[in-house]
Amino acid sequence: MNSCMERLYNGIIKENPTFVLSLGMCSTLAITTSAINGIGMGLATTVVLALSNAMISLLRNVIPDSVRMPSYIVIVATFVTVVQFLLQGFVPSLYNALGIYIPLIVVNCIILGRAESYASKNPVLESLFDGIGMGLGFTLGITGVGVIRELIGSGSIFGVPIIPLADASAGKAGYEPITIFVLAPGAFFVLAGLIVVINSFKRTDRRKGRQGSLICDEESCFTCTNWACPENKNDNKPEYVIKKEALLQKAQGGRNS
Repeated sequence: MNSCMERLYNGIIKENPTFVLSLGMCSTLAITTSAINGIGMGLATTVVLALSNAMISLLRNVIPDSVRMPSYIVIVATFVTVVQFLLQGFVPSLYNALGIYIPLIVVNCIILGRAESYASKNPVLESLFDGIGMGLGFTLGITGVGVIRELIGSGSIFGVPIIPLADASAGKAGYEPITIFVLAPGAFFVLAGLIVVINSFKRTDRRKGRQGSLICDEESCFTCTNWACPENKNDNKPEYVIKKEALLQKAQGGRNS
């Protein structure tokens, strides 16, 4: 069960598809004009992710390697069709709002990526929780983008007015919506801003970790991939890092002489 909780944490926080891995950008940028669209697309993707991960994991020893990707697509397309019919029958307004992006879940890189990298190599239960975690992370990401775009662009959240709007005809002062945020450029602005904020928090946490009591031991230092760390002793550093370190050492030697 700890492994299952780890998969949830991994998908929601550590490897969030929207803000960390930057996957599923087509849906993120296109349908987040409102919060309800974001949460609808996110939950639909979560259902498909969880079910397809579980099915692919169940059949991982049966599907031949030579046709694994077509097989994954058929499995995913089956669940997407079921979800599409359910939305069309029970939530027609959301179905109409999401439009062509519902069938495009079939080729969402998050789903195919998790199928190839995790579900095809791990047990069913862990794969199921991996799909749920990634789906919830995607849902939180695009819903957050949708909330900000809807609030700034129309002064409401989930269709409920939050900020009193100005009414020129009635002489009423209020908030003037910035309509660009419900257009295509607004999606890029909001997504970029959220990624900057999240990365700034991560950078602060890393600095606190370096300044705190946690010190890398010799073994982890040799396998560390933080090339900016002056204590990194990994022999597999990229060539540009090795050249940079050589130039710095040469410059320091010149100043000392």
